[in-house]
Amino acid sequence: MRITTAATAGLAGLLVLTACGSGGGDKGSAGPVSLRMTIWTGNADHLKLLDSIADEYLKTHKDVASIKFDTLPIENYTTTLTTQMAGGNAPDLAWILENSAPDFVGSGALAPLETLVKPEELAPSTTKLWQKDGKLYAYPFSTSPFGVFVNEDLLKQAGQEPPKAGWTWQEAVEKAAAVSARTGRAGLVVRDFDYKGWDNLATVWGGWGAEAWSEDGRSCGFAKPEMVEAMTFLHKAIFEDKALPAPGATADFFAGEAGMTITQISRASLLKDGAFDWDLVPLPAGPKGAYSVIGQAGIGVVKKSPNAAEAADFLSFMTDPDNSARLAQYFPPPRTPLLTAEGLAKSNPLLKPEQLQQVVIDGIAKGRVKPSHSGQAELAQAVRAGLDQLWQPGADVAGTLAGVCTAVQPLLAK
Repeated sequence: MRITTAATAGLAGLLVLTACGSGGGDKGSAGPVSLRMTIWTGNADHLKLLDSIADEYLKTHKDVASIKFDTLPIENYTTTLTTQMAGGNAPDLAWILENSAPDFVGSGALAPLETLVKPEELAPSTTKLWQKDGKLYAYPFSTSPFGVFVNEDLLKQAGQEPPKAGWTWQEAVEKAAAVSARTGRAGLVVRDFDYKGWDNLATVWGGWGAEAWSEDGRSCGFAKPEMVEAMTFLHKAIFEDKALPAPGATADFFAGEAGMTITQISRASLLKDGAFDWDLVPLPAGPKGAYSVIGQAGIGVVKKSPNAAEAADFLSFMTDPDNSARLAQYFPPPRTPLLTAEGLAKSNPLLKPEQLQQVVIDGIAKGRVKPSHSGQAELAQAVRAGLDQLWQPGADVAGTLAGVCTAVQPLLAK
């Protein structure tokens, strides 16, 4: 697998370069400014909501002429963003994924958000990734636990009862294998994994208490017994039980092609046409019990933006309590007053309060964020390359995972 020039150079190094020089709010020209914010989503409903918030802002802020939401492909989102920043085409605001948060926050590429919100309004578990020296450098715009969407029609065809909170991974694989064998559809899909996005597998190995690396980020966790046990279970589920699609096979749950999928509530809008009966339940418990995994994104003001002051003001408007409540339809907010099942239900008419309580509210309270580390670009490529050997029948799971640690330990120790 070839590593991009940006990744080879090192994300953190590029971001340090982008943080240098002037900018930091200096006006580039007189008159109203145009703001640009990079985002990863191209979902029409998401964009419609974001545009409506921007339109409301423009009505009362004549110093801003326009606000553009610039969608970058998720597959190379961070690489494209950092290339823009290093090449003198930096956006004013950027949606930052959790796996690159340490690099963006630590590099000085983002401006501190000193007057954005009252810190006491934010759930403490949501701000850890986005702070440095007591200052917030990105607003934790979306703190979204993963759950399991269930196609109840397909499970019924397979002779399986729909899962409920408290189910286990063993039950999940049995149900998924039955769907695959009896309906010809995929059993369980870990959305956005596709044998490339390995960090999404945290939604599986968390049930075994496994971690990609230690809490301090200095020791590899892939070769530890918990991870070997979890990955052995997953390997068997793929290649022997046929519970998950094999490499090269794809299935879209939201098109009715799979019995279950692991993803976040922002995808619920894809079910609004009611093509089949469905449910949303928490992740299944593993040998270490119940757990939750959180995908998180922050929005930061790019320090070198000539419109940093205007960008920060728009970000404050975009994430105020009223707009946060509107955005909660797709992106669970960090504001504790809004984190109630009843409150989220107003913005999420497709989801029931009990679903929101079990998956989102409880998940935020006890969840762990997906793996993130400084130097994430290089580290992620090394892990992915090491895991490639795992995705074939008869693979040596323990040996492959030991090889991953051999490759990444020097990077963790930097």
